[in-house]
Amino acid sequence: MTEKHSKAGFCIGLGIISILFFILLEFSKNTIIGWILAAAVITAFIFLRKKTKKVLSWAIFLCALVLIYFLTAPPAKRVPAVEGFGVEKTGVVRVAQGELTGVYNKEHTVEIYAGIPYAKPPVGELRWKEPVEPDDYDGVLACDTYGPMAMQNVNSPLYGSLYRILGFHRYDISLFDNYKEARSEDCLYLNIYRPADHSGEKLPVVFFIHGGSLTTGQSYYTEYRGDDFAKQGVIFVNFAYRLGIFGYMANEELAAESENGTTGDYGLLDQIAALRWVHENIAAFGGDPDNITIAGESAGSSSVNALCVSPLTKGMFRRAIAESSSVLQKKPYHTFRSMEDALKTGRDILKEFNASNIADLRKVSAEKLVTTKTANSSMTVDGYAIVEQPYLTYEKGENHEEALLNGFNAKEGDAFLLSYKATNDNYVSLLEPIAGKYASELAAEVPAGSIARDQKFIIDAGGEAKGSLCEVYSAAWFTYSHYLWSNYMAAQKRPVYEYYFTKTNRSLSNFHAGEMPYAYGNLWRAKGVYTDSDFELSEKMQKYWINFAKTGDPNGADLPLWEPVTDKNSKVLEFGETVSMRDDPYLHIYRILDKYQNE
Repeated sequence: MTEKHSKAGFCIGLGIISILFFILLEFSKNTIIGWILAAAVITAFIFLRKKTKKVLSWAIFLCALVLIYFLTAPPAKRVPAVEGFGVEKTGVVRVAQGELTGVYNKEHTVEIYAGIPYAKPPVGELRWKEPVEPDDYDGVLACDTYGPMAMQNVNSPLYGSLYRILGFHRYDISLFDNYKEARSEDCLYLNIYRPADHSGEKLPVVFFIHGGSLTTGQSYYTEYRGDDFAKQGVIFVNFAYRLGIFGYMANEELAAESENGTTGDYGLLDQIAALRWVHENIAAFGGDPDNITIAGESAGSSSVNALCVSPLTKGMFRRAIAESSSVLQKKPYHTFRSMEDALKTGRDILKEFNASNIADLRKVSAEKLVTTKTANSSMTVDGYAIVEQPYLTYEKGENHEEALLNGFNAKEGDAFLLSYKATNDNYVSLLEPIAGKYASELAAEVPAGSIARDQKFIIDAGGEAKGSLCEVYSAAWFTYSHYLWSNYMAAQKRPVYEYYFTKTNRSLSNFHAGEMPYAYGNLWRAKGVYTDSDFELSEKMQKYWINFAKTGDPNGADLPLWEPVTDKNSKVLEFGETVSMRDDPYLHIYRILDKYQNE
């Protein structure tokens, strides 16, 4: 090989390694110092490589890069409410605990108050206890960063970047995101978005509960931030609550030490505490405490359902928005369990961590507890926050919501079934968990292979019956609960509006959670992903949601008519390429699920 070819090979090799390393630093969110050190090492290698043996120089060079990668790993940091320099502070707002300030968004159209404590940190002796009112502030509290996410298992920033690229088809390059998001037991904080130009008129309030199977999630996720609602005259609130083992573990000893005899619903009690704080303090932000709409998606929607039946929330809100879940089945498929099962899991947790009692378990670090092998992703009837199975409260007509906007997406269950292999041979057995002895009848109603899925990877990896399995599980796990909820409300003669989201796109499409950035006006955050038709649909959905929050009726003069569900009308409003009323596509499946639920 000539010297010219050798130099060319060296340059190409070094160039490829350098580019890949800088991409790795970016995807891993390493600090800026990592980029500077990497550039310095690369430069030094170019000038010093001739003074050492080739193999040794390359080895030193690669070792230096590895060392830089680990030494400049991103620190844990709370997420700023507004990224960048020159963020302007709002005026002072006085709440029950003292004075606080927020920040303006970059356009100066929205005020964001991020990280307002609504309860004391649930740590130490307060772990697994009902939330306690927050302490008063010393001085003026600067609410310019979101509170930490609740304790949960988290992936590396590198995994998160790849997930956004492969799953959402988007990636945002920024100079201000070289950190990993903080997580902590000290997580009971809420965020308020209000219009910057607010008059004396009381504004309606949307109180949003994030999803995540009661085990994951953040209050500041970009798909449900409240900037756009605030621009349209609605105060938007979201918040964090205890998750997993910290939020939903149950134990007899904990029930005995509680003055309310409660255990197993600490995360739900956090939600109630946040709602109470908002009801008592939102007037200071220009909000109307008598016009609060609670909203949520997935496990957040199940939580909305629970708040609608809890005796602790009566009089604290008026309406409900529920997206893709509830716990109204007589035999709920997820997010709800019996106290017997909850207490058994609590005993298993004591054994898992070699704890003889709760005092021992409170000494275990949060970082260790979060690694538990047990599932703590369900609410339960604790006799305090929830006094009976929710369907019983609805049968009595004692649920709190005056009106309901609720619905589901076209492919709700697909992402949860990625690991399932469904063939003609095992199809019926896979239906038994959701239909019991009616599995064969359900299989006859939706035969294996009769439902196509346009996502090729689902079928290729899942077998010839995978499309049908996804269809049936979508109905059972998610859409059936809204069919029940709408029917209960219609029987009570309360206004209820149901939707069906089918719009496809290059991101989450019409899978579980796909409707959120449309409904809450956050498509603009994903630059280059959505088309004009997506933004047009989002504008319509926001108007429906906001009209409902203001008046209890989503309809407006410039919108297609959304007919309410009644005892004579079970149609849903489809949000797709067009917006129009249609039949619920799963009615034939509900007929069989009814048999299983009512046996």
